[in-house]
Amino acid sequence: MKKIVVLLLLVASIGFAQETAVDSTKHWTKKGVFTLLANQSSFSNWLAGGQNNFAGNVNVNYDFNYKNGDWNWDNKLITAYGLTKIKGADTQKTDDRIEFTSLLGKKASGNWYYSAFLNFKTQMDTGLDPETRTTKISHFFSPAYFQFGPGMLWKKSDNLKVNIAPATSKLILVHSHFTELGPSFGVEQGDTSRYELGAALNGYYKFKVMENVSVENILNLYSNYLEDPQNVDLDYQLNIVMKINKYLTTNFAFQTIYDDNAFRGFQTRQVIGLGFNATF
Repeated sequence: MKKIVVLLLLVASIGFAQETAVDSTKHWTKKGVFTLLANQSSFSNWLAGGQNNFAGNVNVNYDFNYKNGDWNWDNKLITAYGLTKIKGADTQKTDDRIEFTSLLGKKASGNWYYSAFLNFKTQMDTGLDPETRTTKISHFFSPAYFQFGPGMLWKKSDNLKVNIAPATSKLILVHSHFTELGPSFGVEQGDTSRYELGAALNGYYKFKVMENVSVENILNLYSNYLEDPQNVDLDYQLNIVMKINKYLTTNFAFQTIYDDNAFRGFQTRQVIGLGFNATF
């Protein structure tokens, strides 16, 4: 039931975006893409073996950018939720993200801007330990990540930009029940928050390989001055969309995360399938 509620919240967010998409001013540009990605396999008397399974992902990617004279204000909201069901096993979560990035720039010279940025990440649904499948290890707003700070922005266009912020504050929040027996997501035992000060680099590059194939790259790097600055946190996302017609696409998504406070190793996620797309 909870997973159905989460999907409804995503649909509600789409409705909100549609209501605000029309703007009477000429300074705003707004664009959103709703994607429903599905994969399904079924077997009957198949001697080679196999299990019936179904996987679905819902994704909303919404940009609302402002430009007026020397000022630029870019905003991106990403919400995503995915489930997979294998016959004989419990339904499992494959994706769960809420991410909002806001980047304000005041022109300095050429393609350079004085900037200030805010990034917020969390999830919607409860996360379970992959081994026990019963122990809760995360839920909504736990963890929640905030990054913010001043910097310099190099921006060639809305599809190509790099922001460098050498004095970035990072705040990690978790609920107290996740730190009762030990640290969680870098937050010490008995605490509910962790503060870091470091340097951040955020890059965005989207281009077309050909008329019906687009490639989107999102890169976030962060180094904590206060502890192990050599252990750079990394979050990289690659999204490839191959357009079939106005509504159907083949989608490939890859994401890798390195954050030694959460897990000492690379986390990776890969999804490919046929998608239904609607723009707003």
